[in-house]
Amino acid sequence: MDATAPGPADFPVVGMVGGGQLARMTHQAAIALGVRFRLLADSPTDSAAQVVRDVVVGDHRDLSVLRAFAAGCDVLTFDHEHVPTAHLEALEADGVVVRPGASALVHAQDKATMREHLGKVGVPVPDWGRAYTAADVADFARAAGGPVVVKTTRGGYDGRGVRVVHGPDEVEDWLGAGVELMVEELVPFTRELAVLVARSPSGQAVVYPVVESVQVDGVCREVYAPAPGLAEDHALAAQVAALRIAQALEVTGVMAVELFDTPEGVLVNELAMRPHNTGHWTIDGSVTSQFEQHLRAVLDLPLGSPSALAPHTVMVNVLGGDLPDLYPGFLHCLARDPGLHVHVYGKSARPGRKLGHVTVVGSDLADLQERARHAAAYLRGDIDG
Repeated sequence: MDATAPGPADFPVVGMVGGGQLARMTHQAAIALGVRFRLLADSPTDSAAQVVRDVVVGDHRDLSVLRAFAAGCDVLTFDHEHVPTAHLEALEADGVVVRPGASALVHAQDKATMREHLGKVGVPVPDWGRAYTAADVADFARAAGGPVVVKTTRGGYDGRGVRVVHGPDEVEDWLGAGVELMVEELVPFTRELAVLVARSPSGQAVVYPVVESVQVDGVCREVYAPAPGLAEDHALAAQVAALRIAQALEVTGVMAVELFDTPEGVLVNELAMRPHNTGHWTIDGSVTSQFEQHLRAVLDLPLGSPSALAPHTVMVNVLGGDLPDLYPGFLHCLARDPGLHVHVYGKSARPGRKLGHVTVVGSDLADLQERARHAAAYLRGDIDG
């Protein structure tokens, strides 16, 4: 055990692989809990590496690096899904406590594996199939009678690795490179939803209110908690699906379930077995943030309440825009709206990059939306007066 790890000596050490903003915000929750926190980052300039004291810089794809890092931790967890599955299995064989475990995390790493297993669980998903050849894509598109969605089974996020296509010629580069693909129906959804569930090794589980996620070019732009005007049976179906998935896959930690809302019901689209962008609202808008909940879950502590603190919470992501620095915009945003919560990730600005988020909490949804959108737009440089 690393005796230099900050925190009370009798408190456990949580090691998080990945140094992004999710790790940064998990570290904030660890401070309040008194949990000792170690970080494996790709670079000392990573978002979390800037603020965590106990940082190891190394490649998460290198098993020897992972083994050395894990030796100083009581439990290993993640802020991304990119650690090779075989490495996770090797760590578990070594006796390392990995949460979520390899057998669960693979369902967030491989979309086709996820869809196969969700079918066995009985959770509704879009019609889909694996695509090995151009003929597979063409046959599925012909049967669908219109455009279809083609996804890389691994590595895609924030709109990457996803294309809406009319035929195989639009994914020739993927097919030629031997990338594993899946093809699915283009769902005529009314909106996108998400729900967080947390599960501990002892089997305790809690589920958060269902939220609406507004996506622009495959990137989450806004989140409304709870999803406004969502039919009660659709909300219940989404929460029940999340709990069933968590139990069936033996998930440990926080899992985000992204869904399509359709007139006929909800369909599960994606899984993420870690804190998630659609759960950032919980920092200011719920009794227990998703980051504290994740730590509680992976340490098998009693889980916290997922209840909302107000009728509505609105979260808007701050994406890189015209301004090279966010700080000058703070004066305007904080002076204009003392109830605004601004969260910054310590990243250099570039167009489209997630630099932070803003959150407002209250009872008037339209007012909250205007305030959060104004602040995010001002910090991006879209508004200068």
